[in-house]
Amino acid sequence: MNTEANRIALRRVKVAHTVIWAFFAASIVAIPMCSLLEQHRAALLLIAIVAAEVLVLVVNQMSCPLTAVARRYTDDPRDNFDIYLPEWLARHNKAIFGWLYAAGVVLTLVRLP
Repeated sequence: MNTEANRIALRRVKVAHTVIWAFFAASIVAIPMCSLLEQHRAALLLIAIVAAEVLVLVVNQMSCPLTAVARRYTDDPRDNFDIYLPEWLARHNKAIFGWLYAAGVVLTLVRLP
């Protein structure tokens, strides 16, 4: 399973997964900042975008679809086999960013005019 073609394909999936993850992580961090700056439309837009990603995760049994794609190219058991993140962050990603997202949503809803 560890052919050069698989390594290249896995690297491409990991890059795409990392870029997409960075977009959603930045969106989650931006939600409370937008709310605190009274940019409520921006906060609500980011909430909706992240909610769509949460729906994708729910439909896929809380797994990113790119994880299944990456699994085709490796049997690496580590939590970060499919993304360029430290293993501890890949392992706790959903819990960390789930709480941050929930807090940002609550903050935004409380601050809406």
